[in-house]
Formats: sequence, structure tokens, C-alpha cells
Amino acid sequence: MAGELLISGLIIVFDKLFPKKEAPLTGAPPVRRLKTYSAQSGYVYQYCYEGQRAFQRSGQSGTEFVFSLSSDRKTWRASKVLLPQDAIVRWQAAHERQLSDTERYAVAKMALFQAFDERETPALMKADVLVRNADIEAIVETLGL
Repeated sequence: MAGELLISGLIIVFDKLFPKKEAPLTGAPPVRRLKTYSAQSGYVYQYCYEGQRAFQRSGQSGTEFVFSLSSDRKTWRASKVLLPQDAIVRWQAAHERQLSDTERYAVAKMALFQAFDERETPALMKADVLVRNADIEAIVETLGL
């Protein structure tokens, strides 16, 4: 028992000292476009799309869309929108059509806006935005896709 705890502790320390390198981002526009969003939370966010990459976490895999964002124009942080592959597959099976890459980006961006609106403070934007099955359905309907 004590040996297992020691090994677990060493793994955690090792992971913090030597974090895994993330895959490079793809799909970013050649010129970054700074955009603004006035959230229902009362904050005004500025954001840029940085690109996307595949992700695998907690038994899920899919596409991670990365945005840089700021609520004060001074401090910037990366915010990730996770679009799980199983949620996409379920939506596609239910609607008998594929979501294009552009439509997937639109779902991720609308999920980011939803997080801006629902999270009470900018500090809460540190947590990843996970798009659920119901989110995809509502967003696609809102967009009229």
C-alpha cells in the first residue's frame, strides 16, 4: 500500500516536471483576427482562434479547438473547447449526415460563447469547455445547419 502511494506520488511529480508535449495546432488562419464578444455575464471578451489538434483524455478522444482570450486586454490565456468524437458520431448517426470541418469549428465557437455567457467570472474560463451531445444538437439547431 505504501509502495503504491510512493509510486503514484513519483508519477505525479514526474508528470509535472516533464509534461507531455502537445501536438502542434493546425487550421489557424494565416493572419490572426482579434474578435470581441459581449457575454451575458457582463464581461467583454476578446479572443483569437489559434488552431486545433486531436485530443485523448479520460477515455475520450476528439478535436481540441484552442482560442486565446482576454477579459481585460492585458492578460491572455489559452482556452480549449473539446469536441468529443463520440458526440459527433452520435449526432451524425441521428441526422444521417456528416458534420463538415467548418461546421465542427462553428459548434466549438458557439460552445465557447456559451461558456462566456454561463461562467460568472473570467477566472472560470481556465477550465476546458467540454461539448456534450445535447450541446451539439442545440448549437446545430441554432445555427440552422
